[in-house]
Amino acid sequence: MAWVRRTSWGQGELYETLCLLMIGTGCFLIGSLLGAFEVATTFILHNGLLDFVMQAGCMAVALFGAAVRKSLILRRTMLERDAAAKQAEAIARHDALTGLANRRLFVEAVNGLSGRMEGGERAAVLLIDLDRFKPVNDLYGHAAGNAVLCAVADRLEDLLPVNGIAARLGGDEFALLVPFTGGIENLKRLAQQVITSLVAPISWNGGAVKIGATIGIALIAAESDADTALHAADLAMYQGKREGRGTYRVFEDSMDTELRERAALEAELREAIEHGAIEPFYQPVVSLPQRDCVGLEVLARWRHPTRGLLGPDQFIPIAEETGMIADLSYHLLRQACLDARSWPSHLLLAINIAPQQFQDRDLAQRILAILAETGLSPRRLEVEITETALVQDLEAARTTLTSLQNLGVHIALDDFGTGYSSLYHLRELKFDKLKIDRSYVDTITMSEERAKLVDAIIKLGSSLGLVTTAEGIETDASVAWLSGQGCNFGQGYLFGKPMPKGEVMRMLQAGPRPEQIGISSMPESRIHAVPMEAIIHCGVGRAA
Repeated sequence: MAWVRRTSWGQGELYETLCLLMIGTGCFLIGSLLGAFEVATTFILHNGLLDFVMQAGCMAVALFGAAVRKSLILRRTMLERDAAAKQAEAIARHDALTGLANRRLFVEAVNGLSGRMEGGERAAVLLIDLDRFKPVNDLYGHAAGNAVLCAVADRLEDLLPVNGIAARLGGDEFALLVPFTGGIENLKRLAQQVITSLVAPISWNGGAVKIGATIGIALIAAESDADTALHAADLAMYQGKREGRGTYRVFEDSMDTELRERAALEAELREAIEHGAIEPFYQPVVSLPQRDCVGLEVLARWRHPTRGLLGPDQFIPIAEETGMIADLSYHLLRQACLDARSWPSHLLLAINIAPQQFQDRDLAQRILAILAETGLSPRRLEVEITETALVQDLEAARTTLTSLQNLGVHIALDDFGTGYSSLYHLRELKFDKLKIDRSYVDTITMSEERAKLVDAIIKLGSSLGLVTTAEGIETDASVAWLSGQGCNFGQGYLFGKPMPKGEVMRMLQAGPRPEQIGISSMPESRIHAVPMEAIIHCGVGRAA
């Protein structure tokens, strides 16, 4: 923002100067009419005081000059003070990095508009939250992050309608205050233009950085203030985040109700974790094609006092977003280890580690501490990692998994084919197993393209010395096809639903089902690093 320094006289100063000039002119006229100047001249000449009067006149001129100089200095000081005060006020109302309005100025503008609503003026707030901004800071440094924020500010100003205000509210959160004219479709069109603009690559050090944005839209009512409008826009933006990011949502009253329900569920979840109300359920894993029960996958279940038995899809996302996933995972691991002590000593126990947990540098030590506490050998543990964790921080994943592998822990790549994994990841991290996601397995007998993809994954695993597990098997036809392609293990509702600890004990004590008696075990050459006896997967994901 350019600041114009005032150099002309103000209206009050000019008026004061004219008054002084008029007073001086009046004194001269009065002295002339009364003959005072002639009497004074005669007196000075008669007494020889001319030199004295001349000296006094020169001194008066000097004093007048000094007074004028002091007045000019004082005037300049006052102007500089006023300019500094205005600049300080502007800085207090604008973001220092981007030059956009800050939260204070934005709130004042919204509150000012609400007072003019009765005259027919209408407006809306667009709350913009950047997607994938944190990795920019982590990977390229804060200088790159600042460059991205400045680029975002420039693009928002380019799209800003006439009489609109663009603001940076803090961090990677921006907002637009725009006139509401032409209906809600105009606001939706503007929101989509903003998203499209921000998705475009941003140049940085000869390369390109890509981000995205999720936007919440809220109309400003005559009786609402800035806090109400921003809260409504935040609820709409949060809804967009939940539905996949990179989109916009318009505030609806139901969103407030949903948020309150979620907040209540979050508080209840925190209490449930603290009191151990989340328990593991177990789902059978079988060898293919024999269908011998070779293990169990543990899935989280919450016995809610009023909602009944809740599946992981109803509370795991909340745990991940609120940072409770680590405590939940450690609780499940500890409980699974205690359960495994009553099972045969050759059984392997595996745990699914959430991507957020790899930000903890002490993750490996925490897992080993639980193993030591429960008396379970590290060689009986298998850690499952999703592809998302590799993308978020490959080095952190490498460090943690290497530490665990050095102690004998097995590593599996879960939900293979649904994320961002590449041959580079398979090469850098020495996995023991690939788990094929159920989204591929569901349609292998109906879609030739899906069947080809699953066949390629199985062959890839075999070529790398990895065993494969297919999740979500529900038909005998899928078993036959997967067995024919060389898939080692399978799980799904065809073999059994998740069950509590008591039913697992009864199943283990009952032994194999009649149709499994006499079926030989898989050859060891097809097992590689995974023991044939049994695999117990302990995770917090959904049922396969």
